[in-house]
Amino acid sequence: MSGRVSLILAIVAAIVLAGAAFLWLHFRAGNSQNVVSFTPVAKATESVKENPAEPPTSATPGQPPPASAKRAAEPAEPPFSPKSGEVLQYSASLAKVSNVASLRLEVLDHKEIAGKPAWHFQATAKTLNAMRLIFELDDRFDSYSEGNAFTGVQYEMRLSERGQKVQSIQRFTTTGKEPPPPGASAALVLPGTRDPLGMMQYLRSVDWDHTREARSPVFDGRKLYDVRAKLTGTSEVVVPAGRYKAATIEIRVFDNGAEMKDARFTLYLANNPARTPVLLQAVLPFAEARVELQPSGE
Repeated sequence: MSGRVSLILAIVAAIVLAGAAFLWLHFRAGNSQNVVSFTPVAKATESVKENPAEPPTSATPGQPPPASAKRAAEPAEPPFSPKSGEVLQYSASLAKVSNVASLRLEVLDHKEIAGKPAWHFQATAKTLNAMRLIFELDDRFDSYSEGNAFTGVQYEMRLSERGQKVQSIQRFTTTGKEPPPPGASAALVLPGTRDPLGMMQYLRSVDWDHTREARSPVFDGRKLYDVRAKLTGTSEVVVPAGRYKAATIEIRVFDNGAEMKDARFTLYLANNPARTPVLLQAVLPFAEARVELQPSGE
């Protein structure tokens, strides 16, 4: 097995950390390196509008208001809120090679950071079995994401790959005027930018019964991307954790307005109150990857 294929397998292992296939991007630019390097400040290249608002409507006197106005007057669905202490365990496979990596997503707590109420999400990944002999990977990612919009406040990466270690702590800023805390660097981003883990929670928060497409700027620790998610239907999904009816979400990634053809994925969100991500599929140039939810406690 070539070194490049081994590295791509490690990339696939990292995919689930975002639940929607974004974390692999920060490895993508460094495929020739054992451990990636980081740019302290990423500059936005284009503005992105998320979920454009419906144009205003006017009602004729004596006539009932339009249906859209009625919907606006109805009580909104309670916003999705992560459950503190939630732990989701996944296993990644590539082609017919199963269990090449173990992946874990956690909702740790809710605290104030940079004067903002923020969720603390954490993801860890490590390669397993024969893959660990080829490419040893033990990575941890921490996201501090604001409120129920899950916009980024601070994003941290602690990577250990083949014995080499890299740490990056980046505080998001939309103006560049706020100094980062000691030990951190500033990431200049667009308003509403999310990190990969915050984007995962955002996709879980979308009301897919009434929304067909959502998009957001996503900063992966190196660059700013435009990520677009589109509902394509519902599916019956069978994974080790069980059988689920799930919303099928197609995800595409754009860099400077150009779609990244090798960055298309399908995310399956369970039709349950937690909107659990149960399966992620990625079709790569040489094989198909599957990241499957495991039973609790595994």
